[in-house]
Amino acid sequence: MIDRNKMATRLKDAREYLGLSQQEVADKTTLSRSAISLIESGQRGLEVGELKALASLFQRPVGYFTGEEKAPALPSDIEMLSRKVEKLSSDDRETLLKYTEFLLQQAKARKGNG
Repeated sequence: MIDRNKMATRLKDAREYLGLSQQEVADKTTLSRSAISLIESGQRGLEVGELKALASLFQRPVGYFTGEEKAPALPSDIEMLSRKVEKLSSDDRETLLKYTEFLLQQAKARKGNG
């Protein structure tokens, strides 16, 4: 049996990893933003077609979300960053998170101007 809460967490993590908002996912699928929110909170299930569409958008196999497959390996540079971040204090992690958000906003602005 598929654990809806684990699937919800994996879907949200995959969306956030790609830097997509719930609205951006809704715009690229047949789901509404409120449906995405309900799915990610475990309050709504998914039809097979919806799960396939999200898996394709999130660049993961369906089995990853259902728990039948392990998470895809992260690129080596991301794994290295993760190991380094684990050694930081919680304050430093918060600073790093804010800086990361700043960099993402800059990249988004450049993309919009380019």
